[in-house]
Amino acid sequence: MTIPALPLAGSSLRMPLLGFGTWQLRGDAAYQAVRDALEAGYRYLDTATMYGNEAEVGRALRDSGVPRDEVFVTTKLPPERAGKERATIDASLRALGLDAVDLWLIHWPPSRGRSVRVWREFLKARDEGLVRAVGVSNYDSGEIDELFDETGERPAVNQIRFGPSLYDPAIVAAHRERDVVLEGYSPFKTTNLHDPALTRIAAAHGVDPARVVLRWHIQHEIVVIPKSATPERIARNADLDGFVLTPDEMTTINNLGHR
Repeated sequence: MTIPALPLAGSSLRMPLLGFGTWQLRGDAAYQAVRDALEAGYRYLDTATMYGNEAEVGRALRDSGVPRDEVFVTTKLPPERAGKERATIDASLRALGLDAVDLWLIHWPPSRGRSVRVWREFLKARDEGLVRAVGVSNYDSGEIDELFDETGERPAVNQIRFGPSLYDPAIVAAHRERDVVLEGYSPFKTTNLHDPALTRIAAAHGVDPARVVLRWHIQHEIVVIPKSATPERIARNADLDGFVLTPDEMTTINNLGHR
């Protein structure tokens, strides 16, 4: 599997466009799914404090034999942990068994206007080497601009719910203008995989509709993190070489949510 990567502003990091999501995976199921993902060629793992699986993700990474410097790791701070940033990242690093994570995200905007204060703590953690890059999740453009206006630094990444039915070129353009990498979660929950246009495109390339959706993200240079606990599906979702969507096919998929 050849997965392209995007540079992250303000760092020397490159973030793979395809990652493995671990939301709702717990215990042995999380451990085994991450092992299967690494075996299938994924080199980006996405977890979060609130997922309750950082220890399993870290153990799977260690047991896989894949060198740490080949795997991009993201975790996230829950909004209710605002004010406890250092204790939270310390706990995440202990659970993961890592000296640093590649990307730390504010999972949701914290309440009562505390976003900027949390962001300053994120920048401090980055400067101290606990995390290599910092970003946000579930933020809109105005909330991103507030962070920049107050600190002079924008998030490297914004992770939002995304997929063909939610495609909005204005959202994509707003992130590009700000040099913020757009990352999409729940790619299949936001897509009707049985849509006739999607199944027709999939058949033309000899693949399933899920892989068409993932390829669509990659060709838009939008990071995508599918999740599965099934080894066969984990491997199949990573098998994105060998076909490229045409401009007309990309346009058709762009319009799935606007028909």
